[in-house]
Amino acid sequence: MKKSIYVSILCHPLANQIWLAADEEKLMGIFFEEVDLVRFLKGYNLISKEDHHILTMAKKELTAYFNGELMEFTTPLHIKGTPFQLSVWEAMMEIPYGETRTYSEIAAQINRPLAVRAVGQASRANKFPFIIPCHRIIGKSGSLTGYAGNKTSIKSRLLQLEGAL
Repeated sequence: MKKSIYVSILCHPLANQIWLAADEEKLMGIFFEEVDLVRFLKGYNLISKEDHHILTMAKKELTAYFNGELMEFTTPLHIKGTPFQLSVWEAMMEIPYGETRTYSEIAAQINRPLAVRAVGQASRANKFPFIIPCHRIIGKSGSLTGYAGNKTSIKSRLLQLEGAL
């Protein structure tokens, strides 16, 4: 029997349109592109439900964050990844609001100083942008390197919102 996944859309000028997916207990992912959501949903029973408690909580917190009214999220997350990815995401969550780190600083923090590119790949695999703040990771030169593929304009707006730019 397929597990049920609930989906909703959030529109906000700062992030444009994003899709949220949750199971009964936790947020499963935030997606910038509908095609990524569709790929994620394979094998699940899709239910569109605007009043689902986890989706409602996530949308409320994301909207407050985008409006500059929230600095920490409490929405429960269903985080899955390799041990390396989990260590990178944990390091990302330690970056304070309004601050940035470089990919090489994250690599050093997790005791893998030569794994800078792998840190970038783990960042790209993050299913919880905004909440696990991969937008706070920048290039060594201070450049706003890739964010969700080609969404560096969103990364720039997020860092401006937080006062990091």
